[in-house]
Amino acid sequence: MGIFTRFRDIVNANISAMLDKAEDPEKLIRLMIQEMEETLVELKASCARTMAQAATARRHRDEAASRAAIWHDKARLAVDKGREDLAREALLEKRRMEEHALALEAETAEFEGMVQACKADIDKLEEKLASAKERRRVLVARHHRAAGKKRAGAELRRVQSADTLLRFEEFENRIERLEAEADLATPGRRDMASRQGEPVTLEEKFARLEADEDIERELAALRQKTRPEPTAAGGE
Repeated sequence: MGIFTRFRDIVNANISAMLDKAEDPEKLIRLMIQEMEETLVELKASCARTMAQAATARRHRDEAASRAAIWHDKARLAVDKGREDLAREALLEKRRMEEHALALEAETAEFEGMVQACKADIDKLEEKLASAKERRRVLVARHHRAAGKKRAGAELRRVQSADTLLRFEEFENRIERLEAEADLATPGRRDMASRQGEPVTLEEKFARLEADEDIERELAALRQKTRPEPTAAGGE
């Protein structure tokens, strides 16, 4: 069973209210549009049949009126020829054709009225269908925006989670360690590190010993130069 049971149900339906109550509005409006399109096809086919019937009735009416005119001419001819009996029969046929033409005129008017009503119904249904398609476009756009917003919210929650923050902290700590190692590997940093109480390498210890020996030799030389020279005993 369809969503709508009659054409009037479609025209009088409050699409907005139906969509507000629906669990799946997008699916419902898709079904609505499908049924509207099917109903529109049926309505146009029915209107086409009625238009054909109106055209047939109109043609028969015109034929009856034409034959009535012909019988009128025949009746006049019979009178001219002194055949009133034939004129009387011709006039009877004329009356019959005129009555038939009047009946066909009423039938034609009825069909034409049906055609006008059918066209008005088609216009209403097409307007309703256009409105439904526009609602579907809006619904699809809203659905896409809502889905994108939902994905963005989920991603934001994932980024803000404790695990993610912990990974960022670990990454930051790793960078700090790399920076420290780079500082230690830079020339001129080792002496500074030694002065700050960090362990001294074996090569640095020997370098200090050699430096100490040089200083001692230089210091001894200075002492020798500043020491007074001894005088000769009993020389003078």
